[in-house]
Amino acid sequence: MNLRALVTGGTGFVGRQIIGKLSERNISVRAVVRPQSEEKLPVAQAYERIIRSAKPFDEDAEWWTAACRGVDLVIHCAWYSEPELYLQSAVNIDCLRGTLAVARGAQAARVSRFVGIGTCFEYDLDGGVVSVDTPLRPLTPYAGAKAAAYLALSQFLPASGVSFLWCRLFYLYGENEHERRLVPYLRRQLSAGLPAALTSGAQVRDYLDVREAARQIVDASVSESCGTENICSEKPITVRQMAERIADEYGRRDLLHFGARPDNPMDPACVVGKRCVKRSTVDAG
Repeated sequence: MNLRALVTGGTGFVGRQIIGKLSERNISVRAVVRPQSEEKLPVAQAYERIIRSAKPFDEDAEWWTAACRGVDLVIHCAWYSEPELYLQSAVNIDCLRGTLAVARGAQAARVSRFVGIGTCFEYDLDGGVVSVDTPLRPLTPYAGAKAAAYLALSQFLPASGVSFLWCRLFYLYGENEHERRLVPYLRRQLSAGLPAALTSGAQVRDYLDVREAARQIVDASVSESCGTENICSEKPITVRQMAERIADEYGRRDLLHFGARPDNPMDPACVVGKRCVKRSTVDAG
């Protein structure tokens, strides 16, 4: 497959895995990174080019046009993701503005396909199980900015002749996950023989290994699917069950202290995805 892909956010939790899956398919990768961060890129056999920018979300459409020239596919992973801060941060507005510039540049450079990365938090989560037909109801600046990017690009890109797909991520875990997230926290505490303070653990979630998420994203990226797709496992599991599975690897369920932290009243009780593709009403071409 003689494709050339530009990836933003390639040094991040999800982007690193996407680059690895692209390389497995012998797809040439052009990565946009911040200076001095390229050492965080995964070892890949097919880096066609590395483009550096100190503030990629501040670059204008003309900059992105030059970056995307000669590219067949853009996978836009970059976004602000600092744990405990990203949901409410005003930086999400910068990410939204920058994402629109990326898309305008890709369109001007005649990129044939654009894949963006969204979030399950864009949906109305009251129903618990969400499909691509579930209405949108973002409740945070993060989810709102992601949903705004989707709504704008789903109209602009197909009308401009660019095939467009928006992949919404659910609850990912795995390699290079930030240490303050649940799974790394549990592993760190349990491996040290220390107690892990948890909420009730009653929340039902859709957990997926980031490597499988990357495979799903890349499979969808090189397909002809347009519109939206959920990147998820479709398997409900409680936070308690997830924690107990990890604890069983260490034989230390006794270190799990459920109820030591209060439940967040803003957290949805259940979030489980259904995998099916929603086709765009306007196709590229």
